[in-house]
Amino acid sequence: MKHKSLIPILAATILFLLASCQQKQKLFDPVAVDFNASYNAIFDNQLYPSIVLGLAGANNDESKQGLFTVSMVSPRDNAVLRVVVDSSNLNYVTIFQEVLPRRGERYTFSPSIKWKYDNLYRTRQQGFVDLTFTCFINDEEVDVKNLRLNYRSVNECPLTLASEGGTYNFRWLFSAYVNEEHPYIDHILNDILEQGTVTRFVGYQSGEKAVKEQVFAIWYYALNRGITYSSISCTANPSRKANVQHIRFFDEVYNNKQANCVDACVFFASIMRKIGLKPVIFVEPCHAYLGYYTDKNRRNISLLETTITSWVNFPEMEKSLDDDGHLPQNQLDKVSKYLTEKQLEQYKEGKMTFDELKMTLARQLFDRSTTYNTETYNTNRALFADTTQSQYQQLDIELLRKEVQPISATL
Repeated sequence: MKHKSLIPILAATILFLLASCQQKQKLFDPVAVDFNASYNAIFDNQLYPSIVLGLAGANNDESKQGLFTVSMVSPRDNAVLRVVVDSSNLNYVTIFQEVLPRRGERYTFSPSIKWKYDNLYRTRQQGFVDLTFTCFINDEEVDVKNLRLNYRSVNECPLTLASEGGTYNFRWLFSAYVNEEHPYIDHILNDILEQGTVTRFVGYQSGEKAVKEQVFAIWYYALNRGITYSSISCTANPSRKANVQHIRFFDEVYNNKQANCVDACVFFASIMRKIGLKPVIFVEPCHAYLGYYTDKNRRNISLLETTITSWVNFPEMEKSLDDDGHLPQNQLDKVSKYLTEKQLEQYKEGKMTFDELKMTLARQLFDRSTTYNTETYNTNRALFADTTQSQYQQLDIELLRKEVQPISATL
């Protein structure tokens, strides 16, 4: 009796196992659908967070780089395609859906990935990310493709990328590092007003002289901050097709008090934009310097060599003052070449205070920074205006804002 009672149970178990082993018949052949997912070849398998973040707020789809492409052959008329990109440490689940009108025709799309922007901003070292693309036709899973990409630091800005289709210029991405909305700037503007060099920020409302005084006020603040020149440009990018540069963000320049030519341009341009001025970054093969329009109609431009702020170090000078508030001779010798003989004698004779000495030095260096690049600018003006020149760029931040947004700080 006991053995007989087991027969129905065993039979049911066998039937269940047989049923579970039977594969569900697929309506669509993966070979015929021929689903493919690929990453834009010009990036050489490198994912640049700076590009994703800089173009995240672009006003039109044409200005956005097509990073990913999916393609497939429609297995029937009006087939409903759904591509699902699984989540990773850099993106959320992304669903892309389209109707494929004609059977047998190949369709190609560039889906927009739902990025985790905060995580992209925090990528300060290179790493790898695996992205999985699953293709569904009429709700049936047809195929799966996996892509492994090497993501770069968000500080890594591509200058040029070479591919079989030619060389692509990305120097316009410098403008993404200019951040006029950085939360530090309001505090900095208060500090600038306390210096007394200007009493208010009026943009272009009070003429060219007032514009230059506002720029000088920023200049004087940078000198008092003690921002020095520090060239960090190399990266560990393995791509032989990429020419890239490490760019510091606004808060990194502020906190570390170090900047190379591009970093300093980004720092100054961010504050200028905040107070309503129109900065321009001029990029040459081995250097970058700043310009700004002195009138709102963009008729006249003035130049600024931002690295000259490193020629003196006001905080270091102030620390070396003796008990009477005088600058020791060894420190005075370091800056005497920026003073006239009369100015130097005035300080030595006690007719000029240390604060007055700083202001005098600041004015002298500001004047030098204005004329420092005049010759090279005049020589290269035609190259700056030539849109086919990739190594000579005139980056008007206001105009570029239509397509390139600041890489927002996550503090």
